Amino acid sequence: MSAPGGAPSPAPRSASIGPNSAIAMPSQQPMSSNPPVAGGPSGPGGSSGGGMSQQNLNQIVIDYLAKKGYTRTEAMLRMESASQEIDGRPLPQLGEDARPKYKTGFDLTKVWVEDNLDLYKPELRRVLWPLFVYSFLNLAASFLPQETKQFFEANKHLFLPEHTEDIRALEPISLPEHIQDNSTAKLYRSHKYRLIFSNPAFSNLMQFLEKHQKEGGNIMSAILSSFCTVVTRERAADDRFSFTTILGRAGESQTYPDEDEGIPGHHPGSAYTGDNAAMTGTLPRLKLGKLPMEQQLESDVKAEITELDARQPPMAGQNSYVQEYEHMIKREDDEDAPTRAEIPYPPSTARDVAMEVQRVMENRDRFRIDTRTGGVGPAVSVCMFTFHNTYDGINCLDFSDDHMLVAAGMQESYIRVWSLDGQKIKPTHEGLDNSPPSNSRRLIGHSGPVYAVAFAPSMARTDDAIAPTNARWLLSSSADKTIRLWSLDMWQCIVVYKGHDQPVWDICWGPFGYYFVSGGHDKTARLWVTDRIRQQRIFAGHDQDVDCVCFHPNSAYVFTASSDRTVRMWAVTTGNAVRMFTGHTGNITALACSRNGKILASADDHGSIFLWDLGPGRLLKRMRGHGKGGIWSLSWSVESTVLVSGGADGTVRVWDVDGPAQDPFSSQGRVIGDGVTATKGDTGSTATAGTQASASVGPGLGKKKGKENVVTPDQISAFPTKKSPVYRVKFTNMNLVIAGGAYLP
Repeated sequence: MSAPGGAPSPAPRSASIGPNSAIAMPSQQPMSSNPPVAGGPSGPGGSSGGGMSQQNLNQIVIDYLAKKGYTRTEAMLRMESASQEIDGRPLPQLGEDARPKYKTGFDLTKVWVEDNLDLYKPELRRVLWPLFVYSFLNLAASFLPQETKQFFEANKHLFLPEHTEDIRALEPISLPEHIQDNSTAKLYRSHKYRLIFSNPAFSNLMQFLEKHQKEGGNIMSAILSSFCTVVTRERAADDRFSFTTILGRAGESQTYPDEDEGIPGHHPGSAYTGDNAAMTGTLPRLKLGKLPMEQQLESDVKAEITELDARQPPMAGQNSYVQEYEHMIKREDDEDAPTRAEIPYPPSTARDVAMEVQRVMENRDRFRIDTRTGGVGPAVSVCMFTFHNTYDGINCLDFSDDHMLVAAGMQESYIRVWSLDGQKIKPTHEGLDNSPPSNSRRLIGHSGPVYAVAFAPSMARTDDAIAPTNARWLLSSSADKTIRLWSLDMWQCIVVYKGHDQPVWDICWGPFGYYFVSGGHDKTARLWVTDRIRQQRIFAGHDQDVDCVCFHPNSAYVFTASSDRTVRMWAVTTGNAVRMFTGHTGNITALACSRNGKILASADDHGSIFLWDLGPGRLLKRMRGHGKGGIWSLSWSVESTVLVSGGADGTVRVWDVDGPAQDPFSSQGRVIGDGVTATKGDTGSTATAGTQASASVGPGLGKKKGKENVVTPDQISAFPTKKSPVYRVKFTNMNLVIAGGAYLP
C-alpha cells in the first residue's frame, strides 16, 4: 500500500518490495485520495455499508491523516496496523531470519564483483550503486533505522566521488517518513534505474545470484527486476564492451555511469527543461572530435609542407613536417566529429593554407608538457606585461595569436592597441593606412565602456609565407549594447552588430574565425557570422546575465556562464542546450575549453576552478588556491594537461589537470595567505606597456594577508606580482604563457 509521496508502508512479511508498493496486508486496495463518506455504498475494503474490519477502519484513518498532513502520526499508525491481523489481533514478531537479507545479499555481491575477472569487473561494478540505493531505501521503509544507518555508513565510501551529491542527499534517511520528504529518494523510488551490460557479464551476474538465493541473492534479483531496467548489448554492437575498451578500463578504481545510464531526470549534466517526461535527464551524445579539414585545404597544406621539408630537412631524431602533419590529423580520426555540412565555412583561402602550415611548424617545435612526472610540475614560463598609469581605466585585455599586439578596452569607451615589442606597428598592406607609424593606435566608436575585446585567430608572421597570417580583425563589445568589428589594416570600424538590448559583457571568436558568440545583460548569448548583420542563433535559457562565453575547439558547441551560477553547453547546429553544469557557489568569471575538446574549465569569484568532463557531463575535480576577488582568465596548454589562471589576487597559477583525483568538493590542501585583492570592472586613461618577467615559482605569496586560503595539491606553481591584478593569461602554441594586468599603486 502506497503512502503519499511514494513512501511504502512496512512490509515485514515481504521478500521484496516493488516501487510504490508493499505487501503488508492480505486485502490490498489502492488508497483513495479522500476519506470515504460515512454510510456510502462501499468502503476501501469493498464491504458494503454495515460491517467493517479493524484493518479497513485503520485505513480510513490513515487516509484522513495523510490528507490533513499529519505525517508522523500516519507513520506510527501504519507501523502498528501492519502488525495486526484483519480483526485487529497482533501478529507474532518476526525473527531476524525472516527479515529481508539486504545487507547480506549486497555484501555477497560486492565481494563477488571485486573478485571477478578483470574482463567483467568494470561493468559489473556499476550494478553496485543501484543495489546499494534500493537496499538502503527498502531497509528504511521497513522501520529498521539502526540497520539502515549501519548499512549506509559501511558502504557509502564505495561510491565517492561519482555519486557525491546523491550520497549527501540520502544520508539523513532512516525512517519511512524521511523518504516522503526527500526528493532524491522519491526520484529513485518512482523511476527505474537504467543499466547496460554486455551479454556475457549479465549472464554471469544472474547465474551468481540464482546460485546464492538463500544468502540474499533472491533479494538482489528482486531489486534488479523491480527497480532496474537492464539493457544487454552484444560486444560487436557496442564499442564500450569491446575487449580493447574493457581491458583499458580494468585498472580504473572509479566507474562513472555511461551517458545513457542512470535515473531519467537525474543524470548530472542534463540541460533538458521541457515538459516531455521521456526526455527529462537525457544526455545527447556529443561530437567532440576535431572538425575535419576541407579536402582542398588539406592537399594544399600537404604540398606546402612537403616543399618546406625539402628546404629545411629535419634534424636527427626530429619528425619531418609531413610526419608531424599526418600525426596531427590521424590523432583525431577515431573521434566522433561534426561534419563540414553541419558547420558551414566559406571556402579556404591562401591565408588559411599559410596558417595551417605555420600551425604544423609550431606544433613540432613547441615545448612539450605531456604530463606531471614524479610529483614535480613542468617548468612553465610566464611573460607578464604590466600596464602603468592606467588610473583603473582598463576593463579588459586580449593578446593576438601572432604575439605582436595587445588590445585594451577602456572605461572611457575607446580601445587602445599596442605593439608587444614596443616597435612601430607594421601595416599588413602598404597604402591602406596613411597615419604616421606608431607603437599604439586608438579605436573610437563605442558610446559606453568597453567590456570585452577579442582578436580574430592569427599566426606568427613569416617572411616566406604565401599570405599574411598576422592579426587583422578585432571584435569589441560595450555597454552601448553593440558589438563592433574593427579592421587592423585600416584601423577603422567595419561593421556594427546590433541585437542585444542590454550591455554586452563578453565576446569570443570561433577557433577558425568567421563565427563569434556574445553574451550580455539580457540573459541571452548570440551566435554571429562576420558576413551577416543579424545573429544566426539566440541561446536563451539562463535566469540571469550571461557573463562569460567561449567556443568548443571544433566550432560545434558554445559554452555560456551566467550569474545564475550555471554553465550551459549549446549545440551550434540546433541552438539547443546539450549540457548544464551546476556546482559553483560564486559568480562565474572565466571559461575555457581544453584543446582536445573533452574538458571544460570554469572559475568563479570565490577562487575555485571546476573541471568538467563533457561526455558524461560530470565534475572531474575542484581546484583552489587563488585568493578572493575573482579568477578572470583561464588558458589550456597545447596538450590539455596543464591549465593556467590569473585573477584579482595578483597571481598567475599553473595547475595540473591530470593530478591525483580528489573528492571534487574536498578542501584539503596546504594553507597560504591571500594575495593582493582588487576589483576588476571599474578599471581608464592611456597606458604604456612594459614587460615584467615573474621569476617566483613558490606555492604562495609568503605573508598572510586577510583570511587564509587553501591550496589544493593540483597547483604546480604560482607567479605573484607586486600589485597587478591579472586580467588575461594565454598559452601560446609553443606553450609559453603570456599574461597582462594593470599596476594598481
